Amino acid sequence: MPLLKMTDKRKALLLLFIVAALFVKAQDVRPDTLVIGGVTVIRDNRPLEQEPKKGFLKSLHSKKRVRKATTEWGMIDIGMSSFVDNTNYEGAGAQAYAPASNNQWFKTRGFKSRNINIWIVTQRYSLINSYVNFQYGLGLELNNYFYKQPVRYDANPPAVQDPPVVSMDPRGLTTPPERVYKKNKLAADYVTVPLMLNFNFTPDRLYPFELSAGVSVGYLYASRNKTITSDEGKLKAKDAFGLSPWKLSYVADVTLGVIALYGSYAFKSMYQRGLDMTPYTFGIRLRPADLINKVESR
Repeated sequence: MPLLKMTDKRKALLLLFIVAALFVKAQDVRPDTLVIGGVTVIRDNRPLEQEPKKGFLKSLHSKKRVRKATTEWGMIDIGMSSFVDNTNYEGAGAQAYAPASNNQWFKTRGFKSRNINIWIVTQRYSLINSYVNFQYGLGLELNNYFYKQPVRYDANPPAVQDPPVVSMDPRGLTTPPERVYKKNKLAADYVTVPLMLNFNFTPDRLYPFELSAGVSVGYLYASRNKTITSDEGKLKAKDAFGLSPWKLSYVADVTLGVIALYGSYAFKSMYQRGLDMTPYTFGIRLRPADLINKVESR
């Protein structure tokens, strides 16, 4: 009887060792090995760890290297062009430039009158630890003013002092109209150099918060009045039309992460005589090179 009890104890102890060995085996994460024809095959039993999925853009907390000077190419502004009309249409100057004109002649189609700026190159130089910077560049400023009324600019005005330049097309005012205007715009294009102070509140961030303000100097290199009518088709009259050759403007822009907005307001009228119209622009800025830097690499 004592022998039997001893045997039961041994069986119980053996069973305990087997259970302990199985538990340890279950916890062992070392790879299994198998030898086949002298070749050792290692099988890793650990579960596969999936790499975290990458987004299209880098994290909002990403940082960048701070440089003393930076250069950016190919920025594009897309927005609206308009003007503040302070013309005295009863005055002799306005009537000489546009006989019989009134404050309805030069009303524009707001959402069609557009501004496109192509900034060939812009540079930024740090003045105070990249928090305060001097910013400058070179670009083309393209403004299109679409008129509601059938006004026309004369590219060959009579050779007299202060000749008339703008007239109303009577054939576009009859009821029903003899001539339907599909398009009537004045285009004024400038070569522009902005000079600005930039305040970057997060200079080491890939998604910055920054503000720039200053002035721009523009030179008028092309202007034209383009019309498309039902009977004449497309016509272009190219001339300066009494526009001022220089355009000085206050300019500003703000960047909030991936969004950049801009605006400008001229010092004075864009016409040398007759009309007192101060142009302004506003819109959104696209920065292709900056966007590429924010794209997550695969």
